[in-house]
Amino acid sequence: MRIRTGFITAAFLVWTTATGCSDEPTTRSAQATSTTPTPSPATSASAAPPAPADTRTPEELVAAGRATYNGNCIACHAMDPRADGALGPAVAGASPELLEARVLRSEYPEGYTPKRETKVMVPMPHLQSKLPELAAYLESLK
Repeated sequence: MRIRTGFITAAFLVWTTATGCSDEPTTRSAQATSTTPTPSPATSASAAPPAPADTRTPEELVAAGRATYNGNCIACHAMDPRADGALGPAVAGASPELLEARVLRSEYPEGYTPKRETKVMVPMPHLQSKLPELAAYLESLK
């Protein structure tokens, strides 16, 4: 039994190291070894190509948002976003403005009245590209 447990543990460690714990692509090694200078914000704004349009269907956005929610939010919010979680309130129907303020900056939009007075949520800027799909998922639950 000890050999089998050790093998399973080793396989899991290899898998998590190779795939990471998020659904973001693994690009750290490419970024770390890159010798191309990073453009300054002043020059990159005019030289950056426009972001490609999201061509996913509404159903694909909702499915991707559900995966993002399950992977990042259910530790504090409930598995069902319509219910209050242990630390975080129900978030079904949250506006994109609220999601951006809370997820990226751990703030509230101007004029918003919080559901709870706690200040536990930390910023998660790595989810910036996932906000449209997260908003689509939470909007689908209204």
